[in-house]
Amino acid sequence: MALLTTTTALLTLLGTTPAGAADDWQKVGGDARSGISGLAFEGRTGDGAGVHALVVHDNKRAGQKRLSRLTHRDGAADVAPMTWDGAEPVDLEAVEAIPGVPGEYLALTGRGLVYRLKVAGATAQVVDYTPLPAIGEGDDFESFALVAGNGKLAALWADRGAGPDRPATLYAAPLTFASWGQPLFGAVTRRSYVSTYPAGGGTRHISDISVTDSGRILVSSATDAGDDGPFDSAVTEAGRVTVSAAGRVRVTLATSPTVLGTFPQYKIEAVECLPGSTEALLGTDDENIGGFVRSMPYCGA
Repeated sequence: MALLTTTTALLTLLGTTPAGAADDWQKVGGDARSGISGLAFEGRTGDGAGVHALVVHDNKRAGQKRLSRLTHRDGAADVAPMTWDGAEPVDLEAVEAIPGVPGEYLALTGRGLVYRLKVAGATAQVVDYTPLPAIGEGDDFESFALVAGNGKLAALWADRGAGPDRPATLYAAPLTFASWGQPLFGAVTRRSYVSTYPAGGGTRHISDISVTDSGRILVSSATDAGDDGPFDSAVTEAGRVTVSAAGRVRVTLATSPTVLGTFPQYKIEAVECLPGSTEALLGTDDENIGGFVRSMPYCGA
């Protein structure tokens, strides 16, 4: 017992969350088709005590669910499937609300197709879709974030990378929209990123991205040994991003990124900072084990 107490205290001191701690994670799916590949904040519940979020699933076969609505409160999480109206995507990996356009979102597939969605009730209608710019050879995308600053928008996304021989590539570009709704990307910049934790073979250096209100870039990183695990992951403060009045995007990665928390046994693929809050909503895609969700106080200034 003394050893267990000491170990737990050390993990807490290091900002590490012991796996399996009671009430930390809420299960939201029990199989490989129910994991959380991406999260987008949708709004607060009527009583203000919880949040609604859109969830994308990385399913690939026709007719399988692509999108759900998550309602999350302390100690409870419910997921309801939604209708996808339009061209059906393969392997959705990320979703993000469009700042200043209520009810509209961008969702990204692993191969780099961006879908603009308009959500009403339990239906998401495809407005348009387009490929990402500057896709590199072998790129595999799991992350997407939108940043607003000085009246301008920018997008961040990343090739997830693969182990010590392939760092993640973090892309950034200004973002506007055509009159008919198509996303239009400006000049693209690139940064190389290597995960602090986890490390070694099989590491996905960036499995999702979120940006705080002040411009801090948070990323999740994960390892996946197969459909039954074992898994491991972490959330790290990787740097900062700003958008100038001219629309120029500046990304500065930290020389020594700060690991905010590690999560053995879980594969985090979704990180979403809740607007006006210190809380980050975390989601996992643990393959045959299903999906889990929890919040952590990572998004303060």
